[in-house]
Amino acid sequence: MEFFDFGTIFFLVAAVVIFYQLRNVLGRRTGNERPPFDPYTAGRTGRAEKDKKDNVVSLPRRKGGGDGEDGYAAIDAVAEPGTPLNKGLRAIRDADPAFDPDAFLEGAKMAYEMIVMAYADGDRRTLKNLLSREVYDGFISAIEEREKRSEKIESSFVGIDKATIVAAEMKGHEAHVTLRIVSELISATRDSAGTIIDGDPETVVEVKDVWTFARDTRSRDPNWKLVATEAEE
Repeated sequence: MEFFDFGTIFFLVAAVVIFYQLRNVLGRRTGNERPPFDPYTAGRTGRAEKDKKDNVVSLPRRKGGGDGEDGYAAIDAVAEPGTPLNKGLRAIRDADPAFDPDAFLEGAKMAYEMIVMAYADGDRRTLKNLLSREVYDGFISAIEEREKRSEKIESSFVGIDKATIVAAEMKGHEAHVTLRIVSELISATRDSAGTIIDGDPETVVEVKDVWTFARDTRSRDPNWKLVATEAEE
């Protein structure tokens, strides 16, 4: 996705405002089932940072809501009632009344950009604040291998074409939400001599990912972290 120094591309002031408003999205311990995915292998293309705590994307908190069926209106709008997805989202809202799928989606999209760009830049600080330990270790391993070969990634994040919640569930006290994200990136990898060995610095490539974020609903910390990634062919 920090997944994450996208604000400074335009104006520092804008970046400060964005990070202030989104300060509570990804953070806290998570478990993981699937291995981390390297977003730049096999011809993939793709770019983010700030200070330790500011590198956490905050999902806006729910401003209002209600109990009973009325409280599930936002969920029913994104997932058909009676479906596994709807039931999973309702279970998360039951555990965390502040949860809103639309607000979550917007924050997760920002996190996606920051993570993707932090990986390209080798920005360990940003990644550490946005990823679970398992996913972080996988990303860092890939970064270290790249650095050993003296390779560098030049990338630009064009934007996200579509982001959809495709799965949700409670695992004990942990809420897990999975997104399918279709984005456009420009990326080229150069070797130590500056020769392009992968990608194209002038070509926009469509990338499809399936990412899962999670947080402990018992914690007072509202932050979420990326706990699993995979590419969609």
